Amino acid sequence: MSLRFNYQKENPEALQTMLKLEGFNSKSGLDKKLYELIKIRASQMNGCAYCVDMHTKDLGKMGESQERMHLISVWREANDIFSDKEKAVLELTEAVTNISKNGVPQNLYEKVLTYFSEKEYIDMIMAINTINCWNRIAISTGMYPGCF
Repeated sequence: MSLRFNYQKENPEALQTMLKLEGFNSKSGLDKKLYELIKIRASQMNGCAYCVDMHTKDLGKMGESQERMHLISVWREANDIFSDKEKAVLELTEAVTNISKNGVPQNLYEKVLTYFSEKEYIDMIMAINTINCWNRIAISTGMYPGCF
């Protein structure tokens, strides 16, 4: 893969818009590790190597174990590696990332609300939307780990 072009140089306003979304997410109060789990799982699903690389490194710097990071893509089969709360977030990430398939089923919405408020639910939706947007920018412009 090769970088098609540097979108940050070609359209700085697009970058600034994305950074505003990141600013919103960072002020939302969403747990930083949960946000990284969202970023990694959505990036895995979307096939964004650049973002998977970046966010596994970021999560590792937060003290996350290699074992847990290696098992994010198979969280359902990882038994007790992830808490029920984390599993709800990962399942929501998958549903929103693949929203055209089944939407967000009512039972998933209710499961998420056992751990989070409605405000936090929207915060997570915004976080999931943001990483999906970053993935689409990175993939569309040919970004790959180490390209900058």
